[in-house]
Amino acid sequence: MSTALEPHEILRLDGDRVVLLDQRLLPGEIAWVECRKAAEVAEAIRTMVVRGAPAIGIAAAYGYALAARRGEDLAEAARVLAASRPTAVNLAWALAEVAGAADPAAKARQIHDDEVERCRRMGAHGADLLAPGALVLTHCNAGGLATGGYGSAVGMIRAGWERGLVEHVLVDETRPLLQGARLTAFELSELGIPHTVIADSAAASLMARGEVDCVVTGADRIAANGDTANKIGTYSLAVAAAHHGLPLYVVAPTSTIDPDTSDGGGIPIEERDPAEVTERFPARNPAFDVTPAELIEAIVTEEGVHRAPFEQSLPRVVHA
Repeated sequence: MSTALEPHEILRLDGDRVVLLDQRLLPGEIAWVECRKAAEVAEAIRTMVVRGAPAIGIAAAYGYALAARRGEDLAEAARVLAASRPTAVNLAWALAEVAGAADPAAKARQIHDDEVERCRRMGAHGADLLAPGALVLTHCNAGGLATGGYGSAVGMIRAGWERGLVEHVLVDETRPLLQGARLTAFELSELGIPHTVIADSAAASLMARGEVDCVVTGADRIAANGDTANKIGTYSLAVAAAHHGLPLYVVAPTSTIDPDTSDGGGIPIEERDPAEVTERFPARNPAFDVTPAELIEAIVTEEGVHRAPFEQSLPRVVHA
């Protein structure tokens, strides 16, 4: 495996700086961005140097710890970091965790270590859902790059591959910034897992041809009723999977569950710069969509496999 996928290489607090693997350049170039202020970490999150809900939370925690170390105004640092991307609840959760710590740097590193361990546990639970010879379709990037380590959805695929259960993975290209084609394909290649990149719009056709057994995605926020926000296009996949009788599994840590949001209607949806779609014509560029709970076969966390009714089965979590 490439050392670029090791947790400390993806992101870390290093003295008076936060160092982030620049995920915008992968897979063509491996380079790091150094941030020396909380506002620079926030900008790196906003511009997707680092992305993926758990990794965003880790980066924000490191940014806050950096602000504490440098004597910045901590209330302002927290405000700027919290505003960098609105959809992923992990960001606010991690900031609340580190803000209440006597040693913010140690707490931030603990958050990072804990997220990696959670991924390993949820990967093992998720692999129990796979049958031998599984043909898996995944969307966006929910691997080590997105989680600071092992991966959520890709962690499930990875654990399934290690058990000899996964035959092949279809990888949606995924907007914005083609995170599936660039990042998930890169990670699967590094892991030696057979895969093929497809256009998002090809997924339903391949389901109809029997080339998909299940859909596995991550999540950026899970409402109390199980409605789930994930990268734009996940809802379309869920509808197509339901039509073809295929299960959709959402794999995410408990830090992604938002018990204070009753359903998906309360999840803020980030709209990115329309120029990412076209610089010539009017455009819309929502980064996420919401998949209703009734289209989700199971939600997998580090605590196990949870099924409907999700209000009862999801782990109880508290976000300060």
